[in-house]
Amino acid sequence: MNRKRLRDYGFLVGTLPTGRWNSITDVPGVSVGHVTLNQKNGQGSDVRTGVTAILPHPGNWFREKVAASSVVINGFGKTTGLVQIQELGVIESPIMLTDTFGVPAVTEGTLRHVMDMDAEIADKTGSLNVVVGECNDSYLNDMRGLHVRPEHAVQAILAAGSGPVREGSIGAGAGMVSFGWKGGIGSASRMVEANRRVYTIGTLVLSNFGMKEDLMILGIPVGKYLQLRDTDFSTEPQRNTDGSIVIVIATDLPLDSRQLHRFAKRAAFGLARTGSIAHHGSGDIVIAFSNGNRFLHDLESDFQTVHLLREDGSLISQCFRAVTEAVEESILNSLFMAETTIGRLGRTVEALPLERVLPMMEKYQNQQYFSR
Repeated sequence: MNRKRLRDYGFLVGTLPTGRWNSITDVPGVSVGHVTLNQKNGQGSDVRTGVTAILPHPGNWFREKVAASSVVINGFGKTTGLVQIQELGVIESPIMLTDTFGVPAVTEGTLRHVMDMDAEIADKTGSLNVVVGECNDSYLNDMRGLHVRPEHAVQAILAAGSGPVREGSIGAGAGMVSFGWKGGIGSASRMVEANRRVYTIGTLVLSNFGMKEDLMILGIPVGKYLQLRDTDFSTEPQRNTDGSIVIVIATDLPLDSRQLHRFAKRAAFGLARTGSIAHHGSGDIVIAFSNGNRFLHDLESDFQTVHLLREDGSLISQCFRAVTEAVEESILNSLFMAETTIGRLGRTVEALPLERVLPMMEKYQNQQYFSR
């Protein structure tokens, strides 16, 4: 069947309004680019991987840094750049996503690209902190082959654009698996009003986690329902289901790093709503930034200041709701949009069976399912 996003089937997550695209790119200035590597090299070395780039704004990221923070829900991950984010509270590069063994190459490619933009980096001015997140796609992808190269990072950055974000088995999501079905890239957004202005909170996820029986969609135990009626649960080949997820939160709200840290912590609630328990071996990482609060890189002057969002309790709670709803919907979009994929060793990961899930959701919402 032709795959569509969750909302396109008439199912809504939460109550807050979305942006035009219901994507992280609804945040003004934010753009997303993908490079997908999809090669059939023989059963043992098929390539199903890629790179995804999230650009905070269209300018020079090193010269015009954005306020940022990060949260590690569970630390079984191999990211770069988080230590300096927490120390200085800024991001000065694109946020890059890839597979676990692709992190060094993507870091190098991003570093070279930004240095090409600014000849003074590490010469007449400071060094550069590149931010890269990862998930392990080795079930479908020949990760040992180190197929992600520095040039793929550059290509993803150059491919970045606004408008709807391509989701599912694309870019860094090409080989990812979520809740036993095909996962990958998903995105969503929410709008909030503050000081008589409308602002956007957008999220993008790289989903690669969870067990089939844990999957929840809008509070419906979809995974358990399918398990009760599907012998495939017991006949599937065994694989590590701990998995990982990288969650990126973007906003144009004028926030500082402390406020963004509070936002990032709320991503865990959206993640939990889909059924995650953050398994022992999972790398659950959240990176949040605000391009509404930027800092000029100038060694001879203090950082510029903006009028930060006042922490009115009801407004901040609304923002927390926006983060939670957008993260939940991003994860579900990654599942709804991903397609069945055949990878290395002939392994197949099926797409979420929407032809079975959607009728069950409709009946459940009409209180005709799971009658007691």
